[in-house]
Amino acid sequence: MNVTLDKTFPMPGSASVAWKLLQDIESVAGCMPGAKITERLDANNYKGTVSVKFGPASMSFRGEIELKQVDESKRVLRLIGKGTDSTGSSGASMDLTAQIEAVDENSSNLVGHSEVSVNGKAAAFGGRMMSSVSDQVLKQFAANFAARVQTLNAQASPAGSGTGSEGNLQQPGAASVSISATAAVADPSAAPTHLSAFGLLWGVIKDWLKSLMGSKK
Repeated sequence: MNVTLDKTFPMPGSASVAWKLLQDIESVAGCMPGAKITERLDANNYKGTVSVKFGPASMSFRGEIELKQVDESKRVLRLIGKGTDSTGSSGASMDLTAQIEAVDENSSNLVGHSEVSVNGKAAAFGGRMMSSVSDQVLKQFAANFAARVQTLNAQASPAGSGTGSEGNLQQPGAASVSISATAAVADPSAAPTHLSAFGLLWGVIKDWLKSLMGSKK
C-alpha cells in the first residue's frame, strides 16, 4: 500500500532557526510519537525504532534512516527510511523531502512531501484509512516540531543572546547541529512512548465528521 502526502505547516520561528532544528535528526525523531534514534552509524546514517500501540498489543519497527540530500541554499532536506517489525510480518519505507520557507523574521513554513509504502499485517490493518492515519501522524509531528522551534526562537532572540542559553547552534558541515538540552527535550514527560493507533483513529473520525458536516452545508 502506497500513500503520497504533501503538507505545509506554519512554524512560530524564523526560517534559520527552523532549518537548524530540521537538520538535527535525533531531535526531529523525538518529535514523532513513539520514534527514537538508537544509533548513529555516521553523519548520514542512523538506526532507530518506532513503537505503535493497538490497545493492549503493540508493534515495534526497527530500521535505518539515511540522509540523502541537504541543500543549504534552498533549506531542503531529504530522508529515506526503511524498517520491519520484530516478527518480520510487516514492512514500511518512507521517502521524505522537507523544506523550510521563510515568511517573515519570526515565522516560517515547514513544507513536506512524503511517499510511504507499507506491506504485510500493518498494511492489512490500515487498509483504506492509511492516508488519514498518516495525515494525523504528520499533524502530531508538526505540533511537536513547532513547539521546539518556538523554544529555540525565543533563545535566539536579542533578549537572550547574551545569556548563552541557545547552546551551540552551529552551521552544519555535514548536516549535523548541536541543540541545547532544553530545546531538544521540550517537556519529554508529555511525549508518549508508543504511537497510539486508537488516538490516531479518533483524529481520523473527527476529520471525517468535519468533512461530512461541511458537505451537508
